[in-house]
Amino acid sequence: MLVVKELSAGYGGDDVIRDISFSVEAGKCLSVLGPNGCGKSTLLKSIARLIDFRGSVLLNDCDIGGFPRKELAKRIAVLGQSVQIFFPYTVYETISMGRYAYSQGFLKNLSEHDIAVIDDVIAKLDITDINGRMIDELSGGQLQRVFLAKTLAQSPEVILLDEPTNHLDLKYQLELLGFLKAWAKENGKFLVCVFHDLNLARHFGDKAILMHEGSLAACGTIEDVLNSETLNKTYGIDIHGFIFKSLEMWHN
Repeated sequence: MLVVKELSAGYGGDDVIRDISFSVEAGKCLSVLGPNGCGKSTLLKSIARLIDFRGSVLLNDCDIGGFPRKELAKRIAVLGQSVQIFFPYTVYETISMGRYAYSQGFLKNLSEHDIAVIDDVIAKLDITDINGRMIDELSGGQLQRVFLAKTLAQSPEVILLDEPTNHLDLKYQLELLGFLKAWAKENGKFLVCVFHDLNLARHFGDKAILMHEGSLAACGTIEDVLNSETLNKTYGIDIHGFIFKSLEMWHN
């Protein structure tokens, strides 16, 4: 169980999120929904301990606040909506960075187990053919797949996804999210994913939280949250009316 209790955090002494509480069961995907600026990314940064927070985050009854940074990297990984390239490493070297928390040095001293993990995620994500290429030569979709491989190479218990399908075509969005959902279910892991696209949220989420102005507006199964009247109030439009009208356009 991943349990977040009364989480508050922000920047410069001002809270962006306030008293957020929810839980996620192993093997499940939690969709984090809400309008721009409601605190979704700040929530993920807090869970990953990238910023200071008040409250607690418990992973299988262990408070992450007490984990050393390397130990935390073995438990929680973050995959964002875009990636920045600071150094032109090869695909293999980039994925190998995911094993940093387990190794004695940077891109060296990889154990046989480290190499086996890296080779496994490369095979599963079907990127063997670009293994030796430099990452600054890749397309956006290829690059996102490489960084997903790096994330999985960490062997984390939790993956936090901050709109990871932005700027990707529909086919790859479905492939990426389908792979991650299967990974979580088969391995008893946790997915927490920020979505703007409510259709993707419904398709891949098991449970959802809806945020509004830094607070929790709704929490429950994905069906309950997306069917609640709170959804329309939070977004300020008739969500269901818009979706049904869109579907009618496809049938015409």
